[in-house]
Amino acid sequence: MLRLQAPLPSGYVDDTSDSLAARIAAAKASLGPRLIILGHHYQREEVMRWADARGDSFGLSRQAAASSAEYVVFCGVHFMAESADILTGPDVAVILPDLNAGCSMADMADLDEVEEAWDALSSVTDLSCLVPITYMNSSAALKAFVGSHGGAVCTSSNARAVVTWALDQHGPATKVLFFPDQHLGRNTAYQLGFSAADTAVWDPRHTLGGLDEPTVKEARFLLWKGHCSVHQRFKPAHVEQFRAEHPDGVVIAHPECAHEVVALADQVGSTDHIISAVSSLAASAPAGTPVAIATEIHLVQRLAATHPSLRIVSLDPLICPCSTMFRVDAAHLCWVLEELASGRVVNRISVDPATAEWARVALQRMLEIT
Repeated sequence: MLRLQAPLPSGYVDDTSDSLAARIAAAKASLGPRLIILGHHYQREEVMRWADARGDSFGLSRQAAASSAEYVVFCGVHFMAESADILTGPDVAVILPDLNAGCSMADMADLDEVEEAWDALSSVTDLSCLVPITYMNSSAALKAFVGSHGGAVCTSSNARAVVTWALDQHGPATKVLFFPDQHLGRNTAYQLGFSAADTAVWDPRHTLGGLDEPTVKEARFLLWKGHCSVHQRFKPAHVEQFRAEHPDGVVIAHPECAHEVVALADQVGSTDHIISAVSSLAASAPAGTPVAIATEIHLVQRLAATHPSLRIVSLDPLICPCSTMFRVDAAHLCWVLEELASGRVVNRISVDPATAEWARVALQRMLEIT
């Protein structure tokens, strides 16, 4: 998806970190309760320090909806700001500090591709028994598609419950089209007792997703060929190396990792689960217990700083930040706050009413399920 962020004025790009911090503090103070700053767990510390609330994408969107603030500055990526706009009122301005902060996974499935897949599937399977499920990491347009076609949104925390609901819609004939992350879909299917024979990967670049008709008809899960650029880096070899060096160590993985990694991990869960698991280990495990975490590095580093009694490291020793999340920095945050303080709203993220209505339907179904 093409997004264009104009270059920042030199007064922001060339300023020192201390000066930017002072300017951010001043602008934030001047806006007072009219402003709430939301910080996703993967944000860099120079941004996260200013967050009024921290969390995952949907949790932060719900906090935005519960807030009485006039301005919501979402330090995250584009689809997160869209979700916040969907869940807040029309008088609330949701702002993304850098318009180029997208999500490579979300961009791996767009509305045109999903509609083409739906049409192609109509020729080989009964669409009345096909339930579309989209991961939260998707555009508002895809959430709306799911809402208008009888499906629901899921998060990494509630994917099992949402997929279970989907499978119950039409009995044994039910099929699930899961996008955009194949790994979360596969890990959820396996968690529910299904096998590789029950899943097939749909590649939108090929006719009928690169599958033959018998495979499409027999698969219970059609998994979109998408992935997280960070979580795909973790490999079974990383787990094996860590265990060889630390036999008493603990491996915690995010369910966006490949199944081969998830199968070897001691614990698997969302960012909130990872945070809770590390907190529990800090309270119960011997001091110095090695913990390798397979998720984005800024969260790993924050957990290491918060729990010094544990030896927390990234499972991938080369370390890979989320490059799109990393676009939001102190300079961009300072710019949008100072513009707001001057009465100018920049980088507002707005979802059109029709899309927002159907996206809310999909989100509401998720809430009713979980």
